[in-house]
Amino acid sequence: MHGTWENAPAGRWEDAYLTGNGRHGAMVRGDPDDERVVVNHHALVRPVDRAGSSPPRLAAELSGVQDRLLAGDTAAAEGFTDGRELRWVGAFHPAFQVRVRREAEERVTGCRRAVDFSTGVVSSGRTGRTGRVFVSRADDVVVQYVAGAPVTATAALDERLPGAPGALSVGRATVLTPEGALLTLRARYPGTELSFTGVTLVVADGCASVSREGVRVAGATGMLLLTRVRRHTGELDILAEAASLRGLLEGAGAAEAYARLLARHEERHRSAYERVVLDLGGSPADRALPGSELLRRPDSPALAERLFAAGRYHLLSASGMLPPRLVGLWTADWNTAWSGAFTTNANLNLQTASAAAAALPEVTEAHAALVYGQLADWRDNARAIFGARGVVAPSHSDGTSGHTYHFQRPYPLHLWTAGADWLLRPLVEHAQTTGTTDARLAAALGEVALFYEDFLTRTGPDGRIAIVPSYSPENRPSNASWGTVNATMDIAAARHALTAAARCHPERAARLTALAERLPDYRVNEDGALAEWAWPGLAETYDHRHLSHLYPVWPLGEINPYDTPGLARAAHRALELRGAENDSAHGHLHHALIAARLRDGERAAGALDRVLRGDFFHASLMSSHYPGRDVYNADAAHTLPALLIEMLVQSTPGRLVLLPALPKRFPRGAVRGVRTRFGAQVDLEWHEDGCTATVRPSRTVRIDLRTSAGSRPLELVAGEDRVLTLGPR
Repeated sequence: MHGTWENAPAGRWEDAYLTGNGRHGAMVRGDPDDERVVVNHHALVRPVDRAGSSPPRLAAELSGVQDRLLAGDTAAAEGFTDGRELRWVGAFHPAFQVRVRREAEERVTGCRRAVDFSTGVVSSGRTGRTGRVFVSRADDVVVQYVAGAPVTATAALDERLPGAPGALSVGRATVLTPEGALLTLRARYPGTELSFTGVTLVVADGCASVSREGVRVAGATGMLLLTRVRRHTGELDILAEAASLRGLLEGAGAAEAYARLLARHEERHRSAYERVVLDLGGSPADRALPGSELLRRPDSPALAERLFAAGRYHLLSASGMLPPRLVGLWTADWNTAWSGAFTTNANLNLQTASAAAAALPEVTEAHAALVYGQLADWRDNARAIFGARGVVAPSHSDGTSGHTYHFQRPYPLHLWTAGADWLLRPLVEHAQTTGTTDARLAAALGEVALFYEDFLTRTGPDGRIAIVPSYSPENRPSNASWGTVNATMDIAAARHALTAAARCHPERAARLTALAERLPDYRVNEDGALAEWAWPGLAETYDHRHLSHLYPVWPLGEINPYDTPGLARAAHRALELRGAENDSAHGHLHHALIAARLRDGERAAGALDRVLRGDFFHASLMSSHYPGRDVYNADAAHTLPALLIEMLVQSTPGRLVLLPALPKRFPRGAVRGVRTRFGAQVDLEWHEDGCTATVRPSRTVRIDLRTSAGSRPLELVAGEDRVLTLGPR
């Protein structure tokens, strides 16, 4: 349940096992005789020409476009552009691979490689020869240890990875010092002063010499490699980097230094990983299978268990300096799909959805680093595009800029105004879970509200506010262009942002609440479904991977079966009518999350089943964007834990829902450590005859308890556990 393994090294880089600390990442092939470890870092993105990467200056044209859209010109927003061609954000890329080739009299086939989720250690072994790799959360270094005496091997840094630019200017150096050999590799991006430099310290008690390939160590009992990579302008102080790496040894030899480094790292990693554990009653036989074989058993509870554990492990490992990218923190190819960016109109949002409930504040902190680090750029977007104060978030970011410049006619992402609310949503949930609101969150919510105060100035025929232009990512009405009026997601985001800001800013509460009350109602269309656009005459496009119009269901919870049953039925009808379009993993799991909120466990399970049967997972248990393991992508891997928790436990600041969407495929099981948004931890065990929940509140609160038997109030007192025993479902 807490790791995976294979009987052979990875033949494809996508199958390499992953380890990371949220800054550095490593992809490990798992061959102890010829190990290749691809090193990644969140900061490694190709430079972008900043001359064309500022938001378009369109504010002077806004009023005219609004007039034409409100007058019925359904294509008016297509002219709301500065005419630029589509520009991609900077592409995330790998640094290099650390290659260690052992000399042996004979090559033996057969190898076992494994990754331990509880420690973050990737290991490999063959006939007494072993290798171990982890990325330290304590010391921010890639640690590789080669053992199985005698170790005679050559270590080198190799930048020749798929898609590497031919014009990349690369320099290398190898130096022998009393503390060990030093390998350096510097690569300068074409046409810029930006570079990245990798430094590896090689420590062994054998004889070391410089070879043409790198450093050769002969007759050692063990070999330790410590690697860091930096992105920088100008020259990097290599001596300081080397001294920092040597300091990690604390005067010890390779074996002792490895043990100390691992102990420091494991203390931090294990405590985070073990906060939440899921047991779905998988059979011991299935749990013992290698990952590639278990993936062929989509109905096995053991597969869901392992993917839950792997998803939390990968999500934790990818989050630190920044949250996970489209590829998490890992790639071995310079040509990452969609630039390996942060796509904020579904992908990043889905990946980080479990952070609060799955007890991963590290993910929330990483997400906060992205959001708060870009607020100045978001202000530029609001001013340039809409002539407004406040902030507007981009739909794509490479992590170095928050400016909106990635858009084109069929993807007018610069029109999207709901992004800031969705990006702040995980931070709101974290505040509710902990009971403490970060001052930065209150300020950011205030800025989102400020934007809406300036932007929401137009009205429709009914006198209610008209959000114009409005965009529902990444869809369009069947009878109009992409930029329209009153996309349901935009309405929900504006209402949520204004009311959340009002709670944080009482001096503005009356004004913000009044503005929120003037927003249009949601619309139920002729099919009985929640419409994607709440504007008369706009027709639905049902076959689409995005489910933006169901944002008020998930994640907001504004529409739910308890408080708004009529709208919940309309939302469920919209879900029934929604097609899967291109079969993307994020579309299936987004569908499942919404179904779970609407208490439809079988529909949620059906969407999950399409992913489990669609060959979306590599042997590494990292996922792909499309079926058939097509396009390396972290959406499914990182979102799956959120879905499984939503099936079992849901919460709001005033409500706890137990087993809201439990599918038949999981008749018994247990989950421990789920956090709620009213400040309690929940342990839950269920079987055919009922369930037992232990609620451990950290603050005193009165909530509404919802189960299959109905609802009742529940009084919770801080520090006093409540054990709830419920009858058959």
